[in-house]
Amino acid sequence: MLLHPILDKLTSLRLRGMARAFTEQMQQPNINDLSFEDRFGLLVDVEVTEREDSRLQTRLRKAKLKLSACIEDIDYRTSRELDKTVILSLANCNWIKAHDNTIIIGATGTGKTYLACALAHKACLHGYTAYYNRLSRLLQELSVAKGDGRYTKLLTGLAKINVLVLDDWGLDGLNDEQRRNLLEVLDDRHGKQSTIVTSQLPVKMWHEAIGDNTLADAILDRLIHNSYRITLNGDSMRKIRASKEISNKENL
Repeated sequence: MLLHPILDKLTSLRLRGMARAFTEQMQQPNINDLSFEDRFGLLVDVEVTEREDSRLQTRLRKAKLKLSACIEDIDYRTSRELDKTVILSLANCNWIKAHDNTIIIGATGTGKTYLACALAHKACLHGYTAYYNRLSRLLQELSVAKGDGRYTKLLTGLAKINVLVLDDWGLDGLNDEQRRNLLEVLDDRHGKQSTIVTSQLPVKMWHEAIGDNTLADAILDRLIHNSYRITLNGDSMRKIRASKEISNKENL
């Protein structure tokens, strides 16, 4: 059997996983002990696995997550009043399927961004698309897009993302244009996609932080009423880790 023409055809059909698995099969001395159906099934399994992995890597690359985080590495030992049951419930991604939101509140350094990125990472593993950005930066991008004609295209792209992570909500004050742009983003997503918001401010202070009563009502109505809420308490994780490192060095 001439192998090279077969490999060339598989490669031309973009069946690279199958081509690699076929080469590996032909190098196995006892491969003929398997039936044709078993051998072909193994080839198909490899191709499917490689394509799924490729799609996952594409989703993760486009998500632009700030931190390399995963649910399995979340620290529950540090006292932050983090309920493991709630996190594991969110890890099944049913909240995304239901188009609900997740709000993560806590002081600086308590792990809000890590938890948000871990949930977005889990979403990518489940086949959903995700995208991370600081709220202030996203609003700046929307403002620039209005000036160069990309505004509608950018809004359309944001509306298609299954899980949008808005980090540092309420950190900076909003002007009228930013409030209206934020409403556009959330209105397009309401009941269709899911949003993760992290903030140092408790939810009861968001209305005042937004700044305009009418727009604040509209924005919060589309965000908080169908949301899961996680509040992180305790000391900064960065300070705790730094203290442990100093203690370990002193014990050397």
